[in-house]
Amino acid sequence: MGVVLEQFKKIPHDVVPHEWAEMKKYSFSETKIPAKYRELMGLAVAATIKCPYCIYFHTHAAKMNGATDDEIAETAFLARFTTGWSEMLHATSIDLEAFKKQFAEVEAYLSKKK
Repeated sequence: MGVVLEQFKKIPHDVVPHEWAEMKKYSFSETKIPAKYRELMGLAVAATIKCPYCIYFHTHAAKMNGATDDEIAETAFLARFTTGWSEMLHATSIDLEAFKKQFAEVEAYLSKKK
């Protein structure tokens, strides 16, 4: 990368090899999920936990991997959309098992439409 990231200087020396190996694999190598999509997922999580470091990293990494401004915007919307509905489902005490049954009906209906 051309630089040792400061975060690797601040963690215990004995965990650096493990943490660096994971970062190399999941941030800078090919995995089962294409890099652009991994970074958009990282951005959605970062936005949800409101981490400015992670938002900066994942936004720039997503763009480095071909994400457009429209895809960044949609990712931001989906992060808000998902957390917003989660809050409403929890606040209104929707029964999880009933929710699963209803969604099974939705899946069956949409599967027939294909």
